Amino acid sequence: MGTPFRSGILRKPNETMRLIVTTFVGVIFGFFLGVSFPTLSLTKMNLPTSLFPSIDLTYIEDKYSELSTGALLHAWSSLKGNGVHPTRLYKFNDSKIWVPTNPRGAERLPPGIIASESDFFLRRLWGQPSEDLTIKPKYLVTFTVGYDQRNNIDAAVKKFSENFTILLFHYDGRTSEWDEFEWSRRAIHVSARKQTKWWYAKRFLHPDIVAAYDYIFMWDEDLGVEHFDAEEYIKLVRKHGLEISQPGLEPNNGLTWQMTKMRGNGEVHKDTEEKPGWCTDPHLPPCAAFVEIMATVFSRDAWRCVWYMIQNDLVHGWGLDFALRKCVEPAHEKIGVVDAQWIVHQSVPSLGNQGQAESGRAPWEGVRERCRREWTMFQERMVNAEKEYFMAMGIDATNSTAR
Repeated sequence: MGTPFRSGILRKPNETMRLIVTTFVGVIFGFFLGVSFPTLSLTKMNLPTSLFPSIDLTYIEDKYSELSTGALLHAWSSLKGNGVHPTRLYKFNDSKIWVPTNPRGAERLPPGIIASESDFFLRRLWGQPSEDLTIKPKYLVTFTVGYDQRNNIDAAVKKFSENFTILLFHYDGRTSEWDEFEWSRRAIHVSARKQTKWWYAKRFLHPDIVAAYDYIFMWDEDLGVEHFDAEEYIKLVRKHGLEISQPGLEPNNGLTWQMTKMRGNGEVHKDTEEKPGWCTDPHLPPCAAFVEIMATVFSRDAWRCVWYMIQNDLVHGWGLDFALRKCVEPAHEKIGVVDAQWIVHQSVPSLGNQGQAESGRAPWEGVRERCRREWTMFQERMVNAEKEYFMAMGIDATNSTAR
């Protein structure tokens, strides 16, 4: 009776010690296995995707079928070789990013990843991004077009070198037919039926979208360009410091204002004489600081201001030409007409025909009526906005020298 009792007491400490040692060895083995895990060949292991919660391997394999899962995981784990261990990415996410100086809505992004500007450069679907462009166009020219004016636009586009990105806004919905022209395949085409160039400009020419271009040409489709060379025009604009400009208009066609009439005795003019009573100040429109909106050319900086002045609902742009001066200073020196590179305004009423006949009136009549109405509305908005600003600043606008 005594021996079994004694032997039972001795067994318990031995079993306990054995359990402790076994557990300790297991922990040590697991630790070394975990430490050595990143060096194991992932291609030889059937790992559950839950180990990599930020990567949907099934989606990636479907989308990039030529790459193996192992290759993708190897690329992912190679971050370690660049000094960034993959698991550290999760630690970064524990710290909230908030940068108030970032663009609105992007405050949660690190500034180094923000691409705030864009362009219309066409890019390949293969190769290195840095090798996509053999030439980066420095200027942008836009035409608002209908297919009926294709020959006119073909002649105009050929006046612009490869330094220009060509952007066509199609108000008649016909885009594929333009492929008859070789240059059309390199152009950008945007189509929305029965819209004006200022509607397109407000929606597709945000300053951050066209930031890559030194100058932006906003042209109509009914312009004769026999006497125009775009590169020479740019040279003259730079030479005379013009931020907003247009080519001179041939005097006998489509002329409304004396300011835009081509003069044969110089390169550029910046002022003119109008009918008595039309100009309250020789430095103000329509005698100076004035161009029309049919063939306007803007510098990058001037366009950044003008875009914000374009009203979202006023699509014809009437009244803008009288307000462009507010975007450059001094306007009577930085707005002008280039006489040495002149054009013909053919006055083709194509956009007017996109209107709708109502109450027995022709389609163009309703379009013209809205043009005039928008001019009045724009002027009222500008006056009211300036009045509100001066009142908020405590300035008596009636005595202000601001123009």
